[in-house]
Amino acid sequence: MPVGGFWPRLTPLSLNSAWFAGQVPAWRWTRALSALSLLIMRKTILLLSLFSLVSAKGMAKGSAATVAVKDATGKDMGSVKIKSIATGVELKLNLHGFTPGEHAIHFHQNAKCDAPDFKSAGPHFNPDGKKHGLENPEGCHAGDMLNFTADDKGNAKATIVNKSVSLGTDDHSLYSNGGTALVVHAKADDMKTDPAGNAGDRIACGVIAKDAK
Repeated sequence: MPVGGFWPRLTPLSLNSAWFAGQVPAWRWTRALSALSLLIMRKTILLLSLFSLVSAKGMAKGSAATVAVKDATGKDMGSVKIKSIATGVELKLNLHGFTPGEHAIHFHQNAKCDAPDFKSAGPHFNPDGKKHGLENPEGCHAGDMLNFTADDKGNAKATIVNKSVSLGTDDHSLYSNGGTALVVHAKADDMKTDPAGNAGDRIACGVIAKDAK
């Protein structure tokens, strides 16, 4: 039987039969297997790439949160966007209505912001049981962060990185135990005094939870 044009029609089984019948040289059989293996490899790589892309999009969607910040009267004070980064989380502050100057901002352990004092937010998020303060040798709380500054109009746009928390599923996640809260204080954090850095009253708050609206 002629062997011309066998490539589109032959399967590995028919190739195998043809080879043993002496119709197809061994080198052509080897070339066919190589081509088939290459095709399978390319399709496998394509499927894995598509799976990785879908997974990455799902992770990105679940690794960011926007926190609505309000004062004791329920007035909108802006928002904070939190996203996962390789070293923890990044906060993008877009706040307004604050008194000019420095203000402390912390993550607190409860996903509650009951007015007027926001004490329902509980103490600072502190899964490791450390003392307060980025400059405290016995610290710091996972919820401790740098101060931000409101300008003379009371607005604040800043970026803060917290390397001690995540938006994942571990015990340092801001979603752990039902969520946490982001609290702004009246004064600056002195970065060393336990339990809250002499930062003054809690003047604004926002809930961080997967089902937060």
